[in-house]
Amino acid sequence: MKLDSKYFDSIRVGSKRERAAPAREERHPRCQWKGCKGVGDHRAPRGRGQDGQYYLFCMEHVRQYNAEYNYFDGMNDAQVQDFQKDALTGHRPTWKVGVNAKAPGAAPAAEPSPAAASAAFRTLDPHAFFARRAKAAREQAPEGRRQLKPLEKKSFQTLNLPGEATKVEIKARFKELVKIYHPDTNGGDARSGDKLREIIQAYNYLKQAGHV
Repeated sequence: MKLDSKYFDSIRVGSKRERAAPAREERHPRCQWKGCKGVGDHRAPRGRGQDGQYYLFCMEHVRQYNAEYNYFDGMNDAQVQDFQKDALTGHRPTWKVGVNAKAPGAAPAAEPSPAAASAAFRTLDPHAFFARRAKAAREQAPEGRRQLKPLEKKSFQTLNLPGEATKVEIKARFKELVKIYHPDTNGGDARSGDKLREIIQAYNYLKQAGHV
């Protein structure tokens, strides 16, 4: 093209500032809060069922969003409990340990009877240490007993322990129950596995509450 061409004057080269403007806007998207024109450089989770997806907010609105955020919004108590139960295994599918009770030709394993469980406890507690502790707790004056929350009381009952049990006693009883109800010792019985999960959940709750 000749320098004196009429088309030469119509060519306009933008400045570096103008060429860099779109890149800056792309690096700093606008806050997605309704009516906000700030920079949205803070991520906030969209909510349950949209894992891995995020809103982009400014600092002020991401703080407000997080203060009001509730992952369990819309779930009833039963659904929340199921979620917490599945969280023990990281929400991964689990399989029974040992023989598959549903396999063709496999004989169903019998659930340990209360008498057998009691006999096992006596074998593991030959000096009746836990039995004496339980009797002392029953005879202790009500005003001297530790006040327990409903879930704490239920967890102690699941472990067959009084509310005054010490950390050492809780750990010892937990190990005993795991040995009794582990599927490997019960031929992979499903009911034994369910009981074991209840025991693990009760122990974890007492641990979170500071009893262990």
